[in-house]
Parts: sequence; C-alpha cells; structure tokens
Amino acid sequence: MDVHRSFAQVAILDGGRFTEECRIELEHGAVLGFGQRLRKDDEVVLEATGNTAAIVRLLTPFVARVVIANPLQVKAIAHARVKTDKVDARLLARLHASGFLPEVWAADDETQNLRRLVSERAALVRSIRRVKSRVQAVLHANLVSGYAGHLFGKGGRRWLATAPLPKAERDLLARHLDELDWLDTKLEKLNRALARISLDDGRTRKLMSIAGISSVVATSVIAAIGDISRFPSPDRLASYFGLTPRVRQSGDHRAIHGRISKQGNTLARTMLIEAAWSAASVPGPLRAFFLRIKDRKGVNVAAVATARKIAALIWQLLTKEAPYRWARPAFVAMKMRKLELRAGSPRAHGQAGPGRDYWIKEIRHRELDLVAQAEAAYVAMAEAWKDRPPKTQKG
Repeated sequence: MDVHRSFAQVAILDGGRFTEECRIELEHGAVLGFGQRLRKDDEVVLEATGNTAAIVRLLTPFVARVVIANPLQVKAIAHARVKTDKVDARLLARLHASGFLPEVWAADDETQNLRRLVSERAALVRSIRRVKSRVQAVLHANLVSGYAGHLFGKGGRRWLATAPLPKAERDLLARHLDELDWLDTKLEKLNRALARISLDDGRTRKLMSIAGISSVVATSVIAAIGDISRFPSPDRLASYFGLTPRVRQSGDHRAIHGRISKQGNTLARTMLIEAAWSAASVPGPLRAFFLRIKDRKGVNVAAVATARKIAALIWQLLTKEAPYRWARPAFVAMKMRKLELRAGSPRAHGQAGPGRDYWIKEIRHRELDLVAQAEAAYVAMAEAWKDRPPKTQKG
C-alpha cells in the first residue's frame, strides 16, 4: 500500500506476479471493507506515515501480519527514474517478498498512547514559550523593563498589572496572560496523567535513579524506546536517538567522523541532552565524563557525548534489569514523592516517608560524598589512560 493523506494505492503480489491493483479511500469503512477482502495468510506492507497506526489497527485482525517500512531507507535502496503511486506500491511488495524491506517496529497500543501524550505535552510547552515571548515583546515594544524576578510568577503578575502600558497594549497583554493561564491548566492536567502512568511503570522509576533524569525525561525516553529488546546493543539505541556521529570512509582513506546524525526521535534526543546538562551540574561519574570531554572538545560536544553515555546507561539498566550503582536513594525517594503528589496523591500527615531523608542535611551530604568519590575514581582512571605508553605499529 502506497499511503497518502486521503487514499492508498494497492498492489497485490501473489505467486511472483501482480494479480490486482486498485485504489482505496482512507476512510474507516473503506479500510475495513478492504481488510475483509484479504486472506488470513496475507501480509500487508505500508510505509510509516501519520496515519499508519490507524491502518495497522484496522487491518491487523484480517491478515497474518502488517509490516511497516522505513521510508528513508526504502528511498535509499530503490531510486527509480519513474516514480508513480503504482510504481511505489509495487516496489514495496517486491522488497518485502525478496526480504530486503527495511522494517520499522510497530508500537503496541500502550506505547502509542504514551507517545501521543508525550507529543501533546511537548506541543503545549512550545505554545507556552511562544506566548511568553509575545508578552516579552509587548514589554520591549513599550520600553517597559526592570523586573528582576520570575516574570510569570505571583510577584511578576502583580508587577505586570501595574506596568505603564497604553490601554490597547494592556488589553493585548491581558489576552496573552489569559491564554497562558489556559495553557498552564492544560499542561497541569497532562502532567498529572503522565505522572500516573510513570508511577505504574517500573522502567520509569529505574531511569529516574540516574542523575539528571526527571520523570518527564524518563517518560519521553520510555515512549520512544517501547520494547528495549529491539535494540541489540547500546550503540543501536544511541543511533536510534540520533546521537551517533556520521561516518565517511572510502578506499584506503581513514574514516572521518562528523557531527551526530540527528536522525530518529528528536524529542527523546532533546530530553537526553537536557538530562546531560543537569547531570553535569551535580557530583558523580557523569559529571567527571562531561568535564573530561569538555576539556578536549568544548561544552556542546561534551553535552552530546554525555547524552550518549546516558543512553548507554539506559540500555544497560533496562536490558539487564540491574539497579544504577551510583543512585542517591534519598534523592530518588524525594523525586518519587514529588511524582506522587503531581499524580494527585494526598499529602500525608504524621509519620514521614522515605522522601523525607533528602531534607536531612547529614543524609544528603553523605550521599553527595559517595558520588563525589565515584567521580574522583573516574578522574583517576582517566588519568591512568594518559600514562599508558603509545601503541607502536608493527612492521
């Protein structure tokens, strides 16, 4: 099926030859009607597009398998001078029949739902940033400045109410602030829904034990990964996030490593880089790694390299189901308690829970000393690498 926005071109390959070609409308009833015409041993192939999930869901009960093709790799494998819908549909069928079709993992319903929520949250955050920029633009256009605190907090709102603006500009500012309040309410509801999902997912709790990973980062990464078993190595997972460098090599020339590919899940990659910046601000092995790369390549390269290191850590934790050795128990308990409150759990009164330990100075400093020792051990190990004699070429 060569899928477009409103229709799909179909080519049926049976016994090595095309027995039927047709076009079906991408409407619920039409797709169900097409599925009822198929046999139980048929396999359907289509490229990953915006409406792929709906087509897969409708056709799966009628056939043996629905295969999703990677459109970028299909384009790279088969470049045709003549490109029509019929040619593309036939190409997908032939590639699948010959075993050369590059497939994409089909996410289950739970993962699809989580991905939708994560994408919706990211869109809301972008909208909030845009509205805040418009508020700043109104102030800048009217030469109003000088508030030193958080402009959109309680104090900032009181200051905005008294800002010297013409009536038309004040009305515009009020509309922006009303929109901001509406978006904040939607974001709060969405955060509550995501927090409830995170509390029921052991993978999220495990990832939150890594320095720099919040519940938002963990949920975004879990949504992107889905089933960790589809990644046979940490490098495959890092490549999926677009954190591996491009490589160019030909003939006897040495391989040239360029910038990261930036292919794959953009949101998860952004979240991992944010986690890297956060991890670089607290003691621990990840900060030692960040500082070592920073001294050689600069802060931006160090942040990306640390994000890739975190991706490798995630693979190890999820694949081997092992705890993170350098987790800070009191700090993780505090993060989990905040997640429970965001999910709507009642505030407990009486006996304090494990999240209280983080606010005890002695316990907090003890944990910081432990991870600081791990950071020092990593630095010593890196220094030992430098003391090794250079390798000599044989011959």
